[in-house]
Amino acid sequence: MSRAIVLIPARYQSSRFPGKPLVPLAGVPMVERVYRNATASGLPCFVVTDDERIENTVKGFGGQCLRVDDDVPSGSERIALAAQRHFSGTQAPEFIVNVQGDEPLLKGETLRRLVDFHTASNFDIATLVRPRRRDEADWANANVVKAVLGHGGRCLYFSRAGVPVQRDGNSAPWWQHVGVYCYRGSALARFLALPAGKLEDYEKLEQLRALEHGMSIGAVETTERLQGVDTPEDVQKVEEALRG
Repeated sequence: MSRAIVLIPARYQSSRFPGKPLVPLAGVPMVERVYRNATASGLPCFVVTDDERIENTVKGFGGQCLRVDDDVPSGSERIALAAQRHFSGTQAPEFIVNVQGDEPLLKGETLRRLVDFHTASNFDIATLVRPRRRDEADWANANVVKAVLGHGGRCLYFSRAGVPVQRDGNSAPWWQHVGVYCYRGSALARFLALPAGKLEDYEKLEQLRALEHGMSIGAVETTERLQGVDTPEDVQKVEEALRG
C-alpha cells in the first residue's frame, strides 16, 4: 500500500448538533469510536480540530490530535490545512483519507479497501457508496446523500434529492454516499485552492465543488450497515446498532 494517513475533522460547533464529537455512544465519546475504528486500518490517524475540549478528549484516550483553528466551511478544507502544515516535503503522504467524525460504525478494513482501490485507479478522489433499495424511507430523506455512478465507478453527481429517477418504474437500486474521501495529496491541495461552486451552494455538498471544476471522483462499494450522526435522534440508532 502506498503511504497514506487518516485525518478526522471534528468541530465542536454545529448548527444542528453542538458538541456532536463528544456525545457518548454506549458510554464512549463518538470521536473516540471513530478514531479507534480508523486505527484498525493500520494507517496513522489524527483528529483535526479547532476546539480544546475535543483536543483534550482525544489526548485523554491516547489519540493523536492536530489543531487547525482557522474558520473554514468544510471538513475537507480543515484537513487540507492540517496536511499543508504538518505533513509537507518528505513527510507528505500520497493519499489522505478524510474520515468524517460522525461515522462511528465505519470499520478500519473498509478504509484499507478504499485506499487500495484508489491506489489502483487514476481518480483524483475516491469515496464510498452503499447499495440501497428504493422502498427504503431514506430515498426521500434529504440528509441521506445519493450518488449517481457511471462506468467504472466514476461519480457523475451527488444530490440530496432522490436521483437518478427511473422513468419506467421505481424498483432500481440507488447508491447512498458515505461521507469518507481519499484524496491524492496533489488533489487535496487543488481542492483547497478552488472557489466554491454554485452546485455546492445549492445542495450544501462540498464534493460537488470538485466535480464542478473537473476533478474526478471514483467510488468503491461497501455493504456495511453504516449510520452517521447528523442529529440527536441518530444517537439512538447508532447505539442500537452497537448492541447488535
